[in-house]
Amino acid sequence: MKLQLALDRLTWDECFAITNEVRDDIDIIEVGTGVIKEYGMAIVREMNVQFPNHALLADMKICDAGRHEANQAFQAGADIATVMAFAPEATIEETLRVAKEQNKTMMIDLLGVESPQKVQQLYSLGATYVGVHLGKDQQKQLAFSASQFDIVKDVNVQTAVAGGVTLESLKAIITQKPDVIIVGSSITAAEHPAHVAKAMKALLHV
Repeated sequence: MKLQLALDRLTWDECFAITNEVRDDIDIIEVGTGVIKEYGMAIVREMNVQFPNHALLADMKICDAGRHEANQAFQAGADIATVMAFAPEATIEETLRVAKEQNKTMMIDLLGVESPQKVQQLYSLGATYVGVHLGKDQQKQLAFSASQFDIVKDVNVQTAVAGGVTLESLKAIITQKPDVIIVGSSITAAEHPAHVAKAMKALLHV
């Protein structure tokens, strides 16, 4: 399992300072949607320059103009970009084509998806990587549950999991064997981000 650092609701300087602090214990750097909206592709390009040995995900949350927006992310240096599962099929297919052409990866964000049939449909379109996602606003009402993996358990796709993952909840989450654990504020808002990242990384190798 890989550990992905999600950078969101942070300033430019905070993004780079925190990433530098935890760089030895993370595998993937995610430039979050809010950060991209604030700083654009410039921060994706600079992350690629400063951390060339890490995989880089641009959380574009593409809903339309799939080819153009996927190209934006990949040309800025991202290895992975995201498209929403609720986007039109044509948009999802366009992003998958661009990724294939450039030897990159699209992650399909399952935010709001509750149907295994929808995941099967995405697989039939060519999806190979999906994100099980409990949104920021949903976290005010729900805690992450292992049952949220039910929608992907019978589909041959790689999975990432995001949504308020903490050191305490991580032990239950890893029993579901996702490929990637995405962690945001549990690391970025911690008093000592490196300590939390190191402890989480250690759990992934137990």
